[in-house]
Amino acid sequence: MDLFLPTYFPDVLQMSALVRSQDIVFEVCDNYQKQTLRNRTYIAHAQGTLGLFVPIKHNKTAGRQKTKDVLSESAFGWAANHWKSIQTAYRTAPFFEYYEDELADLFNSESIKLQEHNLKIIDRLMQLMGKELNYKKTQDYQMDFSGKDWRFYGEQKRNSPLNFPHYIQVFQNNHAFIANCSVLDALFNLGPQTLEYLESIPLDGLA
Repeated sequence: MDLFLPTYFPDVLQMSALVRSQDIVFEVCDNYQKQTLRNRTYIAHAQGTLGLFVPIKHNKTAGRQKTKDVLSESAFGWAANHWKSIQTAYRTAPFFEYYEDELADLFNSESIKLQEHNLKIIDRLMQLMGKELNYKKTQDYQMDFSGKDWRFYGEQKRNSPLNFPHYIQVFQNNHAFIANCSVLDALFNLGPQTLEYLESIPLDGLA
């Protein structure tokens, strides 16, 4: 079994592990933590890497929140801003128009349940790559997991030890190749070859 955190538009590393897993389990009983990939993703932009953050409605009286109970803060227009940023970054990508209509509805609401929305995003991405998503959910928090534990790679953005294969990015003339950003980058640039790309990344020893 492989254990994952449902993250917001997962990065290439996590999606590479997900598409190859034969037995996916999502951790849904964790406590919410700030500054993790639970509520953020990174895309390749004209100026380099751009972070997209879902603002969270914090409960100041109830103490720690379970991620499954976390709601987005709806006052900031974040969903519309995220979609606009993605359009700006990728409208000239070879396959953006091909997938645009299939993704637009994920940005229709500023008020979401974060974990539920992340699972919906992952399911949609898998569909677009032609991969069926079958998974289980944890019934309680897994302190010690006997299978491959990928939760560490969903905790925060970090430099990966991998050398990711390069592909042509929209702004490659502006800056060097940006590795391991949101899988949206690969999807818009590689289209139907995205799954093949993800399956080519060596993950041995990472979990």
